[in-house]
Amino acid sequence: MTSLDDLRPSPPVAGLRLERVAADSPLIPDVQARIGAPHGWRSASRTPQEWSDWLSHPLRQYWLIMDGPRVAGIADIEPHPGGDVEITTFGLLPEFVGKGLGGYALTLAIAQAWRVEPLEADAVRRVWLHTSTNDHPNALPNYTRRGLRPFRTETVSPDGPA
Repeated sequence: MTSLDDLRPSPPVAGLRLERVAADSPLIPDVQARIGAPHGWRSASRTPQEWSDWLSHPLRQYWLIMDGPRVAGIADIEPHPGGDVEITTFGLLPEFVGKGLGGYALTLAIAQAWRVEPLEADAVRRVWLHTSTNDHPNALPNYTRRGLRPFRTETVSPDGPA
């Protein structure tokens, strides 16, 4: 997405919001592992050292997706050089999938990514994320409905990119 004007928001969901948490919150590894386990995410099997490395990134922001008082998911947002902002993690916990929350949760995450202070004096120029065919089948349709566009497609074998 190359402009906030490209965002096609989902209708709001009452009580759904983002809540920023510090990198040392034990919720981050727990929530990411629970979200990622059904989809083969690396976060589902990171070692303590790998978690320490992941959480030590000084610019990455961690946002819990809250449904009222309950943690429903997570969005990690990281600025990169050149005005790029990556949503490094986005997902809902399995018990919140299929309840109509994903569109608005992604709307909140994308809007927050556009508000991140970029690394340089320039404004944010692009918000992006990765997805995979291993992710939930509704992931890519949700991303495109919110205004994200495919930029590149890769075929990856167990040994790495093809």
